[in-house]
Amino acid sequence: MKMVLIGAPAAGKGTQAARLVKHYGIAHISTGDMLREEVAKGTELGNEAKSIMAVGGLVSDELIIAIVKERIKKDDCKKGFILDGFPRTVVQAEKLKEMVELDKVVYINAPDDVMLQRLTARQTCPKCGATYNKLFLPSKTEDICDVCGEKLTQRKDDTAEAGQKRLDTFHEQSEPLVGFYTKEGILFEVDGTQDIDEITKEIIKGLDA
Repeated sequence: MKMVLIGAPAAGKGTQAARLVKHYGIAHISTGDMLREEVAKGTELGNEAKSIMAVGGLVSDELIIAIVKERIKKDDCKKGFILDGFPRTVVQAEKLKEMVELDKVVYINAPDDVMLQRLTARQTCPKCGATYNKLFLPSKTEDICDVCGEKLTQRKDDTAEAGQKRLDTFHEQSEPLVGFYTKEGILFEVDGTQDIDEITKEIIKGLDA
C-alpha cells in the first residue's frame, strides 16, 4: 500500500496516518519530521535545509524530492508507506509519479471554519511530540500531556490569523492536487467533519475497496 494523505492544516492527517500505519503495518513518512531528522544528523541535505530555514526560506522542491527519494528506499517502506505533507504542489506530484506508483490518495476535506476552529484548539507536547485538540482530542488532565506529564504548548502558527494564512496557502498550492489525482483515478474523498473513528473506518473501507 503506497498512499498519500491530502488535507488542509488541522484536517487530521497526522492522527489518521498514525492509525493507518498501525492497521496496515506500513511506514509513515512525514516530510517535516524527515527534514528535522536530516538537520539533527548533520547530513549534507540537512545542512542545506538548515541554512535555508535559518533565514525563513522555504525548502526547494529539489531538496524535498531528494529527501523523499532516499527515504522510500529504506527497508521499512518495502510493505508500503503513507506520505504526509508531500506532495504539496502539482510539480512535486509529477516528480513523485516518476519515482513511484501510488495505490491511493486520500483527501480529508472539511470547511475552512472547521479547520480554523481546530487549529486554534491544537496543543502539542514540547517533550514527546504528542498532539491534542481541546475540542475533540483533549488530554485527560487539562494542559498536561497524557504520555509524559509535560505542560502542553500551542504552536505560534496556531492562531486564527496565522491559521487563515496557512489555509489560503493550502487552497492556492495544494488543492490543485485533488484535480491532479482525480484525473489519475486514484483519489477518494472523506468528510473530515466526522468523528475521528468514523473517518478512520471510511478511509480503511476506501483503501480496501
